Amino acid sequence: MPDSLPPCPECSEAYTYEQGALLVCPMCGHEWSAEQQDEAGASEGFDDAIIRDAVGNVLSDGDAVTLVKTVKVSGGGGGTIKVGTKVSGIRLNAGGAGGHDIDARVPGFGNMQLKSSVVKRVN
Repeated sequence: MPDSLPPCPECSEAYTYEQGALLVCPMCGHEWSAEQQDEAGASEGFDDAIIRDAVGNVLSDGDAVTLVKTVKVSGGGGGTIKVGTKVSGIRLNAGGAGGHDIDARVPGFGNMQLKSSVVKRVN
């Protein structure tokens, strides 16, 4: 990894910082892995055909994942989905709105869309 961190691929701000294995933009909240940034380059973003989890594992339809970050649910009933919640049988949606590229049925919440940056594939 270079000495200086790359700008955010979403908003192009230069205030990127490292948080564990991820790079984080404090301006827009976008999170991505440094490996994805190196593979795809900053100009075009990431390859839409390959969706990776928060630690860089390639995801596929039917995988089981766990949340690595608490997620606030907006709309309907609201609430939060806690870290460690297991979701099985995901479906990938590469063109998801707002970066929500996973369709899933979350226990206690029903069908919803998740960002791949907040999940980790379960082996």
